[in-house]
Amino acid sequence: QVQLVESGGGLVQPGGSLRLSCAASGSIFSIANMGWYRQAPGKQRELVATITRGGTTNYADSVKGRFTVSRDNVKRMVYLQMISLKPEDTAVYYCNAEVAPSGNSGFYNYWGRGTQVTISS
Repeated sequence: QVQLVESGGGLVQPGGSLRLSCAASGSIFSIANMGWYRQAPGKQRELVATITRGGTTNYADSVKGRFTVSRDNVKRMVYLQMISLKPEDTAVYYCNAEVAPSGNSGFYNYWGRGTQVTISS
């Protein structure tokens, strides 16, 4: 069984910073793309940032220059460093990973349970 567990959310003032972490665990053979999505109240879940196993990144236009996604393939971790946070960044942030479980062929999409990020003064 594969699990993704996020940590690092919280309440921050506008202009502040946060670092989210996500740990993948379980019977994992390989992890391809990893990334972060977010969902604000009343809105659809949207892509924030993704990173390939080789380190190629992709960002939503709304976070470019403020957020940085990174990963540690050995530790099976993905991170999201967020700076210059704005109230509109308030959302539940979800970790996502494309995982090939041990003993299975192919990659499957997994999600964490999410971590709340609130930007407010």
